[in-house]
Amino acid sequence: METREVTEKLAKVPMFSGCTKRELEAIARAAKEVRHPEGHVIAREGDRGLGFFLITDGTARVSIGGKPRSKLGPGDFFGEIALLDRGPRTATVTSTSPIRLLGLTAWVFRGLIEEHPSIGFKLLEVVAGRLREASKDTTS
Repeated sequence: METREVTEKLAKVPMFSGCTKRELEAIARAAKEVRHPEGHVIAREGDRGLGFFLITDGTARVSIGGKPRSKLGPGDFFGEIALLDRGPRTATVTSTSPIRLLGLTAWVFRGLIEEHPSIGFKLLEVVAGRLREASKDTTS
């Protein structure tokens, strides 16, 4: 996948949508394409998170405690919390079709933040919003 195409996909991700073209290009250069077959566990709840993934093709399901929570498809992403703390995964993500993703590891992302601090602020806003939504779900 060429940098321009990756940049366009990243611009649609809320945490990167406010980034400048230069910042998006830096993220695109750092991201790596990853492919998995149907049924592959991409992220396992409780395992150490290594980074962020953006689905470019294919589908996946999210489960927590073995219970299905949601379905993901092209344009959806997960692992943004791992970019910040490399802590344990909060859910299991399993491909439900052959899948192609863009991956960004935490250690590469930290270098990007040093070069482009505004990317980090945008990520924090998205993570805070997602945590608020998750909190609402548990209190309903």
